[in-house]
Amino acid sequence: MQCPAMQTQRVGRRSAKAAAQQGVACMHIGGRVFAIRASGRRKDARAASAASRATSVKVHATATIEKPAGPSVTSSNGGAGTRVMIIGGDGYCGWATALHLSARGYEVCIVDNLCRRQFDLTLGLDTLTPIATIHDRVRKWAEVSGKYISLQIGDICDWEFLSQAFTSFQPDHVVHFGEQRSAPYSMIDRQKAVFTQTNNVVGTLNVLFAIKELKPDCHLVKLGTMGEYGTPNIDIEEGYLTVTHNGRTDTLPYPKQGNSFYHLSKIHDSTNMLFTCKAWKVAATDLNQGVVYGVRTEETMADPLLINRYDYDGIFGTALNRFVVQAAVGHPLTVYGKGGQTRGFLDIRDTVRCIQIAIDNPAARGEMRVYNQFTEQFSVNQLAEIVSREGRKLGLEVVVQNVPNPRVEAEEHYYNAKHTKLVELGLQPHLLADSMIDSLLEFAVQYRDRVRMELIKPAVDWRKTGVKVNTMGAAVAK
Repeated sequence: MQCPAMQTQRVGRRSAKAAAQQGVACMHIGGRVFAIRASGRRKDARAASAASRATSVKVHATATIEKPAGPSVTSSNGGAGTRVMIIGGDGYCGWATALHLSARGYEVCIVDNLCRRQFDLTLGLDTLTPIATIHDRVRKWAEVSGKYISLQIGDICDWEFLSQAFTSFQPDHVVHFGEQRSAPYSMIDRQKAVFTQTNNVVGTLNVLFAIKELKPDCHLVKLGTMGEYGTPNIDIEEGYLTVTHNGRTDTLPYPKQGNSFYHLSKIHDSTNMLFTCKAWKVAATDLNQGVVYGVRTEETMADPLLINRYDYDGIFGTALNRFVVQAAVGHPLTVYGKGGQTRGFLDIRDTVRCIQIAIDNPAARGEMRVYNQFTEQFSVNQLAEIVSREGRKLGLEVVVQNVPNPRVEAEEHYYNAKHTKLVELGLQPHLLADSMIDSLLEFAVQYRDRVRMELIKPAVDWRKTGVKVNTMGAAVAK
């Protein structure tokens, strides 16, 4: 996640404090018990203080380090020689993608100012899983895999930092996750709405300028969202729609109907990308991603220090991840409104694979490709039914509760979105089988002592977004 320079204090300069972990947590993997101890001994402030400059940290494995006796990592050199910069690589999708690509031989550089961690501190939130600092994460990855990831701490809204990061790493591909990615966060108050749009649009503009000026042959893989389309009463195509009007035919960008200031920022990103592809011959792939669920990938489960974050609160938690945690702790599944809202969903394991497919099959110079990145469609009611059924099989008492919808959206609607292009390029989806729900539920039960019940209910109402700063009341429903 990237924060704008307008913030009262640059998040990058406080990133070490924001990322600090304390205490010891236990984790069970493959029948073994691992203890995770916080890295309070290490001081990240030295790296964070250089947020206005490109600070590169390369962590190498050495011959004296023994691999832990945990799950093995599938390693290959399929991406050898391909340099991939992952902006927002400390986040939920970014971290899993960074490890997936590194394990397969790509040379990976993470660019992040650790802003997502600061959001948790500011709002009083916490991930279900105890995540390590980014510095400890990349060090542990080197020990586990024998590969290294370059780390550059800074804000892409700062052109001086981003230009130096680009110049030093010289990426062949840029994977751009680095945006404020929560619709509820963007609707907390005027300040968060302005922050979301400024941060997301300016950051993406800087990336586009960096490609034009510093690495014109670099391919941009940008994470968009299916939410850009809204819920039209016609089929949703993959990016473009051929229209015949008054006897003339043209292929145009599919109409966009964003439903929050966050979604509107992503629409603006897509428009800017389309323009620069035409004007500057940028090569870009826009991945309109559905709702992601899950936490396990082969790489993130290879060691407790590599575990990914898992958000369950009403601001950053996605629908299925929230339902699973609610079932695990005996809280009613909170279905917003009538529950007929239908969206596309995909497993985190498919997210990382889709990114690799986009990299391995790059767009041509001047081409703006759009892929709809999801594997299945479900309504909120269908998800609640699946989680309820599987939870009862595990002996959990699961009930469903319809609550007033905090969002302004259609609760019953037609929804049929196309998603064939990534499958045609080789994606083999992990579908939401009962076994997947069982696995998620068991994972949530394992960590349920970390759940804070007051964070579960929705606390941000689209109708009440105002100019008064609402940070203190945003996370906890009254």
